[in-house]
Amino acid sequence: MWTVESAIPGDLKERIARLAANNAPPFAYMAAFLEIVSRLKTQKRTGWIDRDVPQPESIADHMYRMGVISMLSGRSDLDIGRCVQIALVHDIAESIVGDITPYADVTKEEKHRRELEAIIYIRDLVSNFNKQAGELIYDLWNQYENQTSPEAVLVKDIDKFELLVQASEYQIMHPKIDLSEFRAVKDLIKTDEVKEWAEGLESYTNINI
Repeated sequence: MWTVESAIPGDLKERIARLAANNAPPFAYMAAFLEIVSRLKTQKRTGWIDRDVPQPESIADHMYRMGVISMLSGRSDLDIGRCVQIALVHDIAESIVGDITPYADVTKEEKHRRELEAIIYIRDLVSNFNKQAGELIYDLWNQYENQTSPEAVLVKDIDKFELLVQASEYQIMHPKIDLSEFRAVKDLIKTDEVKEWAEGLESYTNINI
């Protein structure tokens, strides 16, 4: 059965284990956390790899642009700063779990179990140097995963919109690769604002391919 301990590379796991054994200062745990998060910068998004897109984006690329897109929302009824925070942590568990797509041989329930185990591990690791930050990351992730705040609902749509943007860019760059299946994501968007963005993006794409 999958566990966090089995997913973390052996050398990194050893470095983290040494911290407690050597009574390491709090910053050492911060460094370990940042090393885990750095994996998001090098892990390529599975959906693009499966479709042979050259030099596909990383998970961190996706999350960063989601944060920027969140800043572009005109929703005065929402805490946009909180939206940016959710965007920046919503896939943070993938630094341990990896990018599991709906096409993978992993059930939705198993994917959730793995990601929940990973986010608890991350929360506890961060709490060694900043308990408040650890709890915040955990809370933001849970809001997104369970869609328990209006900010999380918007960010869920932004997640879909960013996928559409990336598919559009790749379709324009690599016209011989068929990415038309991703257009169906547009129909899953719930909020009016992001629906309008998706309509505009579709026009942009059709003009340029």
